[in-house]
Amino acid sequence: MVLSREQFGDDFTWGVAHASYQVEGAWNEDGKGESIWDTFTRRRGKIRDRSDGTVACDFYHRYSEDTRLVADLGFGAQRFSISWPRVLPEGTGRVNQKGLDFYRRVVDECLAADVEPWVTLYHWDLPEVLQQRGGWANRDVVGWFGEYVDVVAAALADRVEHWMVFNEPCSFLLGGYLSGVHAPGVRSLRKFLGATHHTNLSQAAGAAALRARSSDLQVGTTHIITPMVPSGTSERHLRAAASIDAFANRVYIEPNLGLGYPVDDAPLLRGVDRWVRPGDDSAIRVDWDFVGVQYYQRLPVHAVPIPLLRGVPWPRRDHRSYDITAMGWEVQPEGLYDALAKVHAYDPDLRLFVTENGVAVPDRIEDGQVHDPRRIDFYRRHLEQVLRAQSDGIGVDGYFCWSLMDNFEWAEGYVPRFGLVRVDFDTQQRTVKDSGRWFEQLLTANPTAR
Repeated sequence: MVLSREQFGDDFTWGVAHASYQVEGAWNEDGKGESIWDTFTRRRGKIRDRSDGTVACDFYHRYSEDTRLVADLGFGAQRFSISWPRVLPEGTGRVNQKGLDFYRRVVDECLAADVEPWVTLYHWDLPEVLQQRGGWANRDVVGWFGEYVDVVAAALADRVEHWMVFNEPCSFLLGGYLSGVHAPGVRSLRKFLGATHHTNLSQAAGAAALRARSSDLQVGTTHIITPMVPSGTSERHLRAAASIDAFANRVYIEPNLGLGYPVDDAPLLRGVDRWVRPGDDSAIRVDWDFVGVQYYQRLPVHAVPIPLLRGVPWPRRDHRSYDITAMGWEVQPEGLYDALAKVHAYDPDLRLFVTENGVAVPDRIEDGQVHDPRRIDFYRRHLEQVLRAQSDGIGVDGYFCWSLMDNFEWAEGYVPRFGLVRVDFDTQQRTVKDSGRWFEQLLTANPTAR
């Protein structure tokens, strides 16, 4: 299929995304406090290439240049996140004005370039001082987070319309509090369940703080949706897939919709009851203006004879059937349709945006150019699924590429490269890849981009 911008609709939002710790650098400049990722990356064996985000893409100093790149490639929106410890170095209380002013400048730069700023309030960099007090496993975090959101909203809500409260609760909760592969590196089912409930409460607290500032804001959140594929058609296989779906997807979506926790399908979640207090059922509810759907892969599920588990994801690397990314993920574009359909089913009137979708594959550098045909093919095939969803009545109103540029990919360090723009991390030179030029042609009909 030959794609054109017009196929997606006149009001369709085209954007790129990135996150504070992954791109900003300047980890201790201008009064910024330490985040859990500042401390986690110092722990031996936690990061694949032993790197960290102390410099990253140096977006803190190069935001103007990078925002111009966004506009030059034809994108109309830039999604970025706020670093909580840059704004509140002690997590609460004293506001670091220099940190807040940085985000004011980023917003100003976006608006000057005719690029709409989309703000994510939490993309995983909790202040370390709050982690020392229990982090997301401490119920006080709901109040801490509400205070932080109010500070940011007071500074930016007059010029930023679209807000996302969280980025992928599933990822930072499962990775940070259960498996321990992400910051803060906790491995505890009990703390994971507490952190999950407090995060869901904080979704509502953050949305309330935003709406208290202005009723004109578009308030949403984002979820990574991983469709589960049963490895067979029997009842036990279907039950296994439903169990993992509840544990990996539904538990982060349904409480805010007033549907409670899916404990019947996922027995491991039953311990969440110890963290729930009277009144939480109403306090946790949110009437979202939109939801960001983020998709990277589907997972096959294998049934296991363990009652509390019922099933486990069973990743396969079938090179005969699927392209495999640098992250070891199977490229299955149809899963994006499945993810959008899953969230749409909760409320057909809810606006949806694809707020992250992208791929890490090796790039080929020749004569100063960066060739990445696999990434172009990835985007083309996934955008076809967006059109498929739209044609089936699923309201998809925008698409954000992950990511604008190569950056720090959490526990994988700088090894996987997701960017439309290559970053030389020694010189900080930016080079637009062929995939970036492909989007430029799609979005601007620029003949030189062919």
